[in-house]
Amino acid sequence: MDLSGKAALVTGGASGIGAAAVRRLAAAGASVAVADRDEAGARALAREVGGLALPGDASDPDTMTAAVTATETEFGRLDVVLLNAGIASGQSGVENLDVAGYRAVMGVNVDHVVFGLAAAVPALRRAGGGHIVVTASLAGLVAMPGDALYALTKHAVVGYVRSAAPTLMADGIRVNAVCPGFADTPLIAHAKEQFGDFPLLTADDVADAIEVILDRGEPGECWFVQPGRDAAPYGFRGVPGASGATAPPAVTWEEH
Repeated sequence: MDLSGKAALVTGGASGIGAAAVRRLAAAGASVAVADRDEAGARALAREVGGLALPGDASDPDTMTAAVTATETEFGRLDVVLLNAGIASGQSGVENLDVAGYRAVMGVNVDHVVFGLAAAVPALRRAGGGHIVVTASLAGLVAMPGDALYALTKHAVVGYVRSAAPTLMADGIRVNAVCPGFADTPLIAHAKEQFGDFPLLTADDVADAIEVILDRGEPGECWFVQPGRDAAPYGFRGVPGASGATAPPAVTWEEH
């Protein structure tokens, strides 16, 4: 992967998958902005790779707009965006609902992706195109009974990526999702002992997949990542169409 002369922005970039991706992008020659609510971690990694630290709350739309602006101002362009920040809900999501926790997981896992993509698109257009990769999860492709709210957010992200991608193809902007299974990162640190001998991905395994997606991912693809397997686009099964219809209508929504 050669990203010489390119600039990248990684949210949730101070640790785990984000940090592995930051190092991978920097090694490929990119100038990288490290966005994370962990200010110390973001600054330490930015110093390590010669990049830019952007502390802040990714669920805040102003934070995402400011991050894109700062990256483009510092590096003169923006070519690659990894919307990676994410949290678990810490509750079942089906009873005794903690509303504050629900709002928090929706804010980080869903709102930040929407805010980040919307903020990044104009900058990517100015650069002549680019690539957005969203960190979803295998929980965006299959059920995850232990954390229904987390699965809700990741299913939403997968649907958003698949739906946004065709809209941005004409601008030379590719949008993809990476959907890793359980990875040995801070997200599962509190429950790691429960996995026993179950094989876990490493953060570098997921960074490997992100590198492949940047190289040859087709618009809207959602790539699964599992231990011991090559990452690949998930094959969504088509839904039967309406009787007598050849294709759904192309509807464009306008403000009224």
